[in-house]
Amino acid sequence: MSVLWRRVAAAVGVGGAAGLLALGPAAGASAIAPVAPGARAGGEEGRGAFRIKDPRITESSGLAASRTHKGVYWTHNDSDDGPYVYAVDSATGRTVATVTLKGVDPRDVEAISIGPGGEVHVGDIGDNLGGGWSEVWIYRFREPAELRDVTVTPTRYTVRYADGPRDAESLMVHPKTGRVYIADKSQNKKGGIYAGPEQLSASGVNVFRRVARTEVWATDGAFSPDGTRLVLRGYFGGEMFRWRNGKPEALDTPVSVPMAGQGESVTFTADGRTLMCGSEGRGSSVDPLELEGELLPESVAAGERGRDGGAEGGAASGGDDVKVDEKKVVVGGAAVAVAVVLWTLLRRLFRRRG
Repeated sequence: MSVLWRRVAAAVGVGGAAGLLALGPAAGASAIAPVAPGARAGGEEGRGAFRIKDPRITESSGLAASRTHKGVYWTHNDSDDGPYVYAVDSATGRTVATVTLKGVDPRDVEAISIGPGGEVHVGDIGDNLGGGWSEVWIYRFREPAELRDVTVTPTRYTVRYADGPRDAESLMVHPKTGRVYIADKSQNKKGGIYAGPEQLSASGVNVFRRVARTEVWATDGAFSPDGTRLVLRGYFGGEMFRWRNGKPEALDTPVSVPMAGQGESVTFTADGRTLMCGSEGRGSSVDPLELEGELLPESVAAGERGRDGGAEGGAASGGDDVKVDEKKVVVGGAAVAVAVVLWTLLRRLFRRRG
């Protein structure tokens, strides 16, 4: 049981389990306007809350907004599923295409991201042994031009970390450079953001090296469509970074995430104005968070971006081990937080021991 409680403390953040007792209304709320469940944000397709209705999708662990099909999101199950990627229409919550990855026997698929040219990257990067796999994999395929069931043969990339095996659930492909990044989970404040080679090689091993240190318990991450913002989310909160010269600079404004089951995924909408936050479970919801102030990507109009006068500070860029401080987000009451944490960790612990 002591191991479980250590995981609870790590999941909550730097404050550990004691921080659960201090949960209450946040001082200095983040510059985010939640959208009511079931509503369309601004009346625009793909920016409103929806529920995944496909009974096959019981552990949606990653989320990526389509670059080709308006209002469509790509997702996948965690472990214990076949080599499938699903396209879900946010207007109906229904699956409109299933992509089968030929020749792939997935081990623990945790993330999905779309890079330049509509190249979909699927991260088989989870590590149920807590850092016991010497290698993990990334599968890449072109986003289909038509939404229909199809089988593809993806390009497979072998990944190792320069500082040894890591447990990770976040894969982010920069939309301009195509460079691939992975954020591991921060156990004992030792998490990091890792950069792959400028171009991945399918013929050898791709070594990912740490470029920043972070304390975020990251369950997913995503770049904004213009590549100027990077978000990492966890179960209770998240953090937004300004992305400059291949390095993250932490913003002062924290990111809130909805308390909806086991929060596992995040992506930007196609216009970059909203975060879509998903969770695991049958019939799980995907909920929007509209961004304001400094959280908005640079491509958004300056007037919109500066309404709240967000500070432009953060960790300085430069060097190979940039310190990235977590902006802890206060969510709900202590009793609710404890219940959700215990439910989440016990569910994952016993499911993966089975």
